[in-house]
Amino acid sequence: MKDKDKDKVPQISKEKQKLLSRIKRLGGQIDAVERSVTEGNECPDILMLLAAIRGGVNSLMAEILEDHIRLHITHPGRSNESSEELTEDLISLVRAYLK
Repeated sequence: MKDKDKDKVPQISKEKQKLLSRIKRLGGQIDAVERSVTEGNECPDILMLLAAIRGGVNSLMAEILEDHIRLHITHPGRSNESSEELTEDLISLVRAYLK
């Protein structure tokens, strides 16, 4: 890649890189479940893999929810939505998270 082409590649923040790493890790865990099922591994082993995935998804969702709160709720001027709309949005997100 030429130096001038490097400037065209969008830079990804460290926070976004962390999130993307978590997502890739989850993809690897899902692949491990698929392999385990294909290979006929024992149910307890598969359940442990699934529990790890659930924990990873919960952790990822909590982090993104926290970022959303910090970005939109504590700094409402950054959004076109009213405080009431932001609050309702947050309530919906928390309800979806807790299901």
